[in-house]
Amino acid sequence: MLLFFAAFSAGTASAAGERRFTLVIDAGHGGHDAGACGAFSKEKNINLNVALAFGKLVETNCPDVRVIYTRRRDVFIPLQERADIANRNKADLFISIHTNALPAGKIAYGPETYTLGMARAAANLEVAKRENSVITYESNYKQVYEGFDPGKAESYIIFEIMQDKYMKQSVELARSIQKQYVSHAGRRNKGVHQAGFLVLRHTTMPSVLTELGFISTPEEERYLNSSEGIKALGQSIYNGFLEYRRVHDVTAVAFPPSISREEPPAPAPVADPQPHREESRSEPPTVSQSGTEVPENRNSPEEDKECAPVFKVQLFVSDRKLRTGDSRLKGLSGTDFYVDKGLYKYTVGCSADYAEIRQLRKEVVGRFPDSFVVAFENGERVDLQQAIRKSRKK
Repeated sequence: MLLFFAAFSAGTASAAGERRFTLVIDAGHGGHDAGACGAFSKEKNINLNVALAFGKLVETNCPDVRVIYTRRRDVFIPLQERADIANRNKADLFISIHTNALPAGKIAYGPETYTLGMARAAANLEVAKRENSVITYESNYKQVYEGFDPGKAESYIIFEIMQDKYMKQSVELARSIQKQYVSHAGRRNKGVHQAGFLVLRHTTMPSVLTELGFISTPEEERYLNSSEGIKALGQSIYNGFLEYRRVHDVTAVAFPPSISREEPPAPAPVADPQPHREESRSEPPTVSQSGTEVPENRNSPEEDKECAPVFKVQLFVSDRKLRTGDSRLKGLSGTDFYVDKGLYKYTVGCSADYAEIRQLRKEVVGRFPDSFVVAFENGERVDLQQAIRKSRKK
């Protein structure tokens, strides 16, 4: 369940073409190891779909990058072999893609990105334990992994004393990916963390590890299996990859991060016995906090007049509509919401002036630390960076 990005060394792909920049993409789980299971899908398929979508963008738009996959189909690859593939190919980046899950009855939304380190927080340790438990599918795992027990906290002490040679690059990469999940895909930011992931233990390169979302949350599972979700997540990782290379590899050759000259592959078919497919679902009308029913994603009068993008601060996401004065609004006035894939996304403010909304976000971030700026055009959510550029032109 995790996306693990590793950067070997900056600037290894020279302008003279001495050696191509090598990217290893690892789709977690596979074969008899299904990973986490949702109501109608399996993690291994989500991981592979996003891995192939991301890899296709790199292959299409980055002619100086050699892409290697640890798997391109539904097969099981031991964790040690995944690391060996990256090491044998002297990879500059290693990416392991996974999907998160929680016990029954618990709900969470959004991706989070990890770098290798001691799993100090209890939640981080549980994520690492779940991912590392894959080694129990290997008959000789006690010998291969030198007595490591994925279920015992004391086994993770090794990660406390491991070299942090690539930590700075890993953290920068993790932040770039998280930023793109928010700005491009409009995902909730669950932050950058450290944890002890065994798949990273023997890779000789900087690394990050990302959870795409929660297969255990119904709305998240539908998104992670949709063509829209796969495309947005693959593009977000690609954007973060480009942003990282622009800083660490001045010889990098790539098309702009928002350009995709080819569509990513269609998602693998999954059996969905549930009567809740996205295309058959009718969304409830948007209602303002005053209780007035309005068209979903409505424009302000200013937006309709100028036909320019408008910006808002998105505060949080709820799986249900809140009552006026709900404690989750923390006494903030002027809030509104829009409905997206069955989720109620609460916002505050509305202006064609991006600087004004940025300032508003600074004023509310104390009460809403996960808040971020979103953009709308003609009542539809649009890419923030494109909206900013268009706003500046006007």
